[in-house]
Amino acid sequence: MRKSPAMLLTAMRGLLAHAFPIFIAQIASVGMMVVDTAVLGHVSPEDLAAVAIGGGIHVSVLFALVGIVQAVAPMVAHLHGARREGEVVEVLQQGLLLALLLSLPGILILRHPGFVMGMAEMDGAVAAKVRDYLSLLAWALPASLCYRTFYAFFNAMGKPRVLMLIGLAALAVHGVLAWGLAATGWAGEPLGVLGCAWSNLLVGWAACLVAGAYMLFGPFRHLAPFARWHAPRWPLWREMLRLGLPMGFSNLVEITAFTLVALFVAELGASVVAGHRIVANLSALTYMVPLSLGIATMSAVGQSLGARDWRAAHANVRAGMVLAGSISSLLGLTLWLAAEPLVATYTDAPEVRAVALGLIGYVAVYQFFDALQTIAGHVLRAYRITFVPMLLQTFCFWGVGLAGGTWLCYRWSPPLGAAGFWLAAVLSLVCVAAMLLPLLRKAMQVTESTP
Repeated sequence: MRKSPAMLLTAMRGLLAHAFPIFIAQIASVGMMVVDTAVLGHVSPEDLAAVAIGGGIHVSVLFALVGIVQAVAPMVAHLHGARREGEVVEVLQQGLLLALLLSLPGILILRHPGFVMGMAEMDGAVAAKVRDYLSLLAWALPASLCYRTFYAFFNAMGKPRVLMLIGLAALAVHGVLAWGLAATGWAGEPLGVLGCAWSNLLVGWAACLVAGAYMLFGPFRHLAPFARWHAPRWPLWREMLRLGLPMGFSNLVEITAFTLVALFVAELGASVVAGHRIVANLSALTYMVPLSLGIATMSAVGQSLGARDWRAAHANVRAGMVLAGSISSLLGLTLWLAAEPLVATYTDAPEVRAVALGLIGYVAVYQFFDALQTIAGHVLRAYRITFVPMLLQTFCFWGVGLAGGTWLCYRWSPPLGAAGFWLAAVLSLVCVAAMLLPLLRKAMQVTESTP
């Protein structure tokens, strides 16, 4: 297929315009975790270790379930591209019903996390804080899943700006509440990690309500989104589950390959866990660039496929790859050069700083490969291919990343400690990028040859 430079530039401009508000919204979301880390870093190493371990478990459960409801995005994008606007609201409604149903097992897991916490030894005081933190966050799960369903819908319809505004407002409110409740004693005494949990709970419900109000009174009000509710429709649920279950499991695999490292290194001490948490925060922040571009690319490619415009789909894929690869590489270089001042903003403890500075180089190295695999994975979702990518990601992230990291951390001679997990993370990202890119090329060829 002939490739037009002008078409590529147009696609790049379109993706940047779409991705920017998504990026700000994603940065605000991760910023809430950064706030927790920064606030608790000045409370105690135990509270910081508790949010590192508890946050890893919470994010793993949340985004495994979020991945399922994110199936709304490619379904709506295809319908929108095919100009079948009358069908998009029913997809949203069914997604919201599915989100509420999925929140029930999620709440049970967060309220009873013993089987997950039992995977590693940790200090008793830290374990108690983790349990209390997760028990409170469980009640935010229905709001979080419904909000993410709105999130997927707005992006697929090309209206991401409201997500940026909600995200920025949520971050500002959380910053004030978390500091006041966790560190300064607004509730009578500093609540530590529980103060951050209360703030996340309140802000999560507020964000969900605002997104619902935008759906009701904003640019989609002509669709009457909440006027005619339908009982669960099995054909739609079947398609959402066909796409969403592998997406959710892929999310779980990718997230746990990084977040559960805090659990696996817990026996190395609170300082190591805290240092890992800081680097994990920086990694999450840099990941927002390819993730935002991946979401924008998925939406653009999905709409092109719905309209059967193969040239536009090609241009958007190439634009996403070029933008994500180049910007992420620059971010990696920035991390390497600015490591010391960045780490210093998180903690005053010299032993925690030393751990973080020893790990940050790995994050700088893998940026390019992370960008490629993120774009490839999201574009495959636009092509409604999710099962095989799930298998490949499971092998790379759990097999190479977690299993390989555990071996390097504890059994390599000499043991590499927490650095073993981050070295394995680099290898896993190289591996998954090398597998997903040929799969994407094949998917594009097969789709275009189909009548």
